[in-house]
Amino acid sequence: MTSILVTGTESSLGTRVAKRLTAECGFDVVSSAAQRAALETSTETDPAAPIDIAVHLSAGDHDTRARRRESVTKGASELIALAEKSGVHHLVLVSSAMVYGAWANNPLPLTEDAPLRPDLDFAFARQLASVEQMVDDWRTAEPGRTATVLRPVVTMAADGTSSLARALAAGMGQRSGEDDPGAQFVQLDDLAAAVTLATQKRLDGVFNVAADGWVAGERVRALAGSTPRLKLPTRLAEVVARIRWRFQRGPIPPGLRSYTQWQWLVSNDRLKSHGWAPTVTNEQAYVEGTEAKWWTMITPKRKQEFSLAAMAALIFGSCAFAVTLVRRARRRRAG
Repeated sequence: MTSILVTGTESSLGTRVAKRLTAECGFDVVSSAAQRAALETSTETDPAAPIDIAVHLSAGDHDTRARRRESVTKGASELIALAEKSGVHHLVLVSSAMVYGAWANNPLPLTEDAPLRPDLDFAFARQLASVEQMVDDWRTAEPGRTATVLRPVVTMAADGTSSLARALAAGMGQRSGEDDPGAQFVQLDDLAAAVTLATQKRLDGVFNVAADGWVAGERVRALAGSTPRLKLPTRLAEVVARIRWRFQRGPIPPGLRSYTQWQWLVSNDRLKSHGWAPTVTNEQAYVEGTEAKWWTMITPKRKQEFSLAAMAALIFGSCAFAVTLVRRARRRRAG
């Protein structure tokens, strides 16, 4: 049985990936802590079992890194050192499409060949770009090594939407600047399937992970149930966003502002050419991850029926109220 080193198995993504790797692929999943313990107790006569593949999920886990106040690069450095000692030949890294940066001149869509230009104000994206370079350095250090770098867009799930993803989704559901970029999402199970495929096939290279196409900004606001907002000039919108965040009245910290202001929509064609296919649409992933208001998912016909029913109820109530007033007036006169 092939043993695979997986970091971040306690996360929502990690539990999904571990289950797929064991149940669907028949791999033996080993945690980084267990592998370190095995190496520490190993001897020349009783060496630790070799690990051929390492899957680094922790790098893309923003919430855990922030909670522990850990640098993404530090965790990646430790993982690479462990991979060196364990004889790993293939490494899978879950990064983020945020490494492309959100810019007004981004091509539509972004392919894996686009340069990495993360927002300098957002440390997490900068660190992920550095980790990708570290993985590439590891890959080229010895012949025969391969590496998969997955760059998912905003990842959503009913039981696994991170605070970062929620902030981005909330910001994408509001329009306060002059531009109105679209948005992309991927469901957590689809990302787990991508990780499993990359591990099983030992894909070599960079792959974007996203649902097909994207959602227009107007549609995201409809799903979010947002009220119409006054469109502000870009610079003024940035000032307003910073003030709202400072006083806990807005969902977007300053470092994320550009990712809701400009487009960073990616192509998923390369990963799909290897057999991966998203099972959940952008809209479905957004609704599942944000628990959007129930009325945003009603069809236009159903909305019309509800409107007519509400109008009829209002008219009936008004008539009943008027009849009650007339009867009371008559009783008073009769009395």
